Amino acid sequence: MIANILSIAGSDPSGGAGIQADLKAIAANGAYGMAALTALTAQNTRGVSGVHRVPPAFVAAQIRAVLDDVRVDAVKVGMILDAEIAEVVADALEGREMPIVVDPVMIAKGGAALLEEDAVAVLRDRLLPLATVLTPNLPEAAALLGEDVAETRAAMAAQGAALRARGAAHVLVKGGHGSGAESADCLVSEGGAEWFGAPRIATKNTHGTGCSLSSALAARLGQGMPPAAAVHRAKAFIGDAIAGADTLTVGSGHGPVHHFVTLWP
Repeated sequence: MIANILSIAGSDPSGGAGIQADLKAIAANGAYGMAALTALTAQNTRGVSGVHRVPPAFVAAQIRAVLDDVRVDAVKVGMILDAEIAEVVADALEGREMPIVVDPVMIAKGGAALLEEDAVAVLRDRLLPLATVLTPNLPEAAALLGEDVAETRAAMAAQGAALRARGAAHVLVKGGHGSGAESADCLVSEGGAEWFGAPRIATKNTHGTGCSLSSALAARLGQGMPPAAAVHRAKAFIGDAIAGADTLTVGSGHGPVHHFVTLWP
């Protein structure tokens, strides 16, 4: 049976991040993707120039329309923009049995804010406890905890544990913003911390890596994989996608990763 995965996130018209990247990543990982939009953005590989909010009631209507009709095997929550949208997303997902991946999208790669300040508390208090896996990068983990950005493995693991203590079943602290030859991610679960390393790839084309990783993870969880195995598969997928990014010619800034590098001739 092919898994059905719902992404709740914003749109990127250049196709590299947001809903567009989510649907590509879900498809590349062998699942059927669906989408409920929280915001429309005007953005390209050089940055975000505008954000148009979808009314919260309509966000809720999109989610309800899918859940009322389709078997949903996993959900990925990405850009939620503000507190009202965060509340209706939490209301729609509370009590559901499927795996939920929460990717706390807070700042675009070019520096634009994608989460309003009043939404951080709602994300932390209502969405984080619903997460089967929470997937913050280093700045996001620090912002959610009100701490400095982790600079060591010990600090990454400690912040993952602190976020897990707030209710997430598992926390994947992503090390892509770190330094060194290896990009190491830390999965903190009930049994402790597990590390997933990969060589750091020299490319400017990394637009949408977080969206794509979390969506691939949701696809694998929806297929029934346990969290550690799902992280391993999602991490391998995004590594291939980054390695193949320079074969695409999309834009003049931070281009997208190549979601279908292993599938296209």
